[in-house]
Amino acid sequence: MGTRIGSLILKGAILLLAMLMHAWLHGAARAAPEATATAAHLSGNKTRTTFRLDLTAGVTAEIFTLANPYRVIVDLPDVSFRLPDGTGQTGHGLVAAFRYGLFAERKARVVIDTAGPVRIERAAMTAAPRSDGIVFTFDMVTTAPESFGAGTGAGKGAEAERKAPPSDAAAMPPEKTLQRDKAVIMIDPGHGGIDGGAVSASNVLEKDVVLAVAKQLGKQLGTTGRYDVRMTRASDVFISLDQRVNLSLEQGVDLFISLHADSLAEDRGARAIRGATIYTLSERASDEHARRMAEKENASDLVAGLKAPDIEEDEQVTGILIDLMKRETANFSADFSNTLVNKMKRKVALSRVPQRAAAFKVLKQTHAPSVLIELGYLSHPEDEKLLNSPDWHKQVASSIASAVDAYFAKRTATTGAP
Repeated sequence: MGTRIGSLILKGAILLLAMLMHAWLHGAARAAPEATATAAHLSGNKTRTTFRLDLTAGVTAEIFTLANPYRVIVDLPDVSFRLPDGTGQTGHGLVAAFRYGLFAERKARVVIDTAGPVRIERAAMTAAPRSDGIVFTFDMVTTAPESFGAGTGAGKGAEAERKAPPSDAAAMPPEKTLQRDKAVIMIDPGHGGIDGGAVSASNVLEKDVVLAVAKQLGKQLGTTGRYDVRMTRASDVFISLDQRVNLSLEQGVDLFISLHADSLAEDRGARAIRGATIYTLSERASDEHARRMAEKENASDLVAGLKAPDIEEDEQVTGILIDLMKRETANFSADFSNTLVNKMKRKVALSRVPQRAAAFKVLKQTHAPSVLIELGYLSHPEDEKLLNSPDWHKQVASSIASAVDAYFAKRTATTGAP
């Protein structure tokens, strides 16, 4: 009897172990993308255009359309992209261009810019004729603006209201009532995931440059032991503008630093303009260049396929937020901007007008001083070379870290605050 019971226990243990191994292996498999996109093609004309995506395996795709501007959005769960550089930058037929990347955890997205309103026809996933993969295709055909309306994805506006992804660090109350030994610094690498940001002539992506500099800056600030360093993103993932501001608010940061690296169109003298620029928040832009830059950065959510915001309502909220900003916070932002210029000019080239102001959405923070640093211009050959250099990443991060030290040393001496 005892032998039989022991045998049953052993069998039960083996069965349990097998179940645990199955669960672990299943979980490990699900952690990796289930399919890879290896090629993308456009064909057809300005009446009917076909989009084709070659995949290593089939997935469940969701397709919808949005207006203002006209776009086709394709959501693909558990897909990674291994497409040639420059894919999507050139349009064809009804398509002006398209982009792709990670939109959220385990959710890839393709955003197709169309020349006008379109409707989707004949979507299908079929076995590749001469390989083991899957071919995903759909046709876009022209339609009237009245029938298109706001698009089939107009009701997905709530997606823009998604809560910010969980942070590695615990959230802090915005009132900062808790006693803290270290100042909380939030570094915000712009763009990410499906939103690549600016692209240089040799396909250097803004999202990669700013993430590399952000990691260097975080490392340098962290090694001092004086700061609690947070990041809005630490990988190639899309984070909406609202999420970035909410993360800063929820974690009660003491300083917010957003990093970007823009490019200019050839007709704006792209190859002649270079250098870093520091922006602070202002309802009225300091000049036309600053206005255009803020308008471009504020469109990041549209680039990633989010529903267009209500412009009138957004402008109204902008005015309210800026009115609510404490004069002290605005002054601290200006003070940090001055400190950044003094420190950065010793190690990196600055633009002709290194300090500007405009209504950048990511800087609309009533609780903390904030700046947006354009590290340089990917459209300028010399800047492009530096922006793609790991040594320069360390150099510019060092100058920003030095400014952070000087800024908080001054504040501590004046107020005793962290």
